Amino acid sequence: MEAFQAKLKYYNAQADKELSKYPQIIKLEQQVGVPKTYLAAGVVGFVSFLIFFDVWGQLLSNLIGWLYPAYTSFKAIESTEKSDDTQWLTYWTVFGFLNIIEFFSDTILYWIPFYYLFKTVFFLWLFLPPFKGAQVLYAKFLRPFLLAYQGDVDSSLNKLKSKVNEATKEAMNSVVDSVSSDRSDKTE
Repeated sequence: MEAFQAKLKYYNAQADKELSKYPQIIKLEQQVGVPKTYLAAGVVGFVSFLIFFDVWGQLLSNLIGWLYPAYTSFKAIESTEKSDDTQWLTYWTVFGFLNIIEFFSDTILYWIPFYYLFKTVFFLWLFLPPFKGAQVLYAKFLRPFLLAYQGDVDSSLNKLKSKVNEATKEAMNSVVDSVSSDRSDKTE
């Protein structure tokens, strides 16, 4: 029991240290008179409760999967380092891929109990720095798949680009011809 209490104290101290970086949380702690670690645990517990019982489960799960990664992506874009850019590009690639899969299997996934709780935990695994699950999924599944079909995709995209350029030129020529013929009709 003492080992458990020691670990709990350690994690509480770590959380307190992290939360002390945010002046708003310190101010809230002073106003309310409740330690910031308890406030954070209360918020996490409440959000977990809502997700567990699927009260705004989809919204909260997607917010968790977007909010922190979006902010840290912004910071990565603004920094000069490349490693954080790679981490977040990888995350968004996996995130987008999973959202597409979810779209097509949504009616099935709806019936899985606690789906949004599992999804939220999965998102946390994908983006939290100690785990970097997005990099694992990208390296093991997405990258090999994309490399195998890269040539075909590039070829198809080049053909599509060529056809779009041709269609755009034809449309522009048609518009120019139409405007020119309207002007010549009005001057006659």
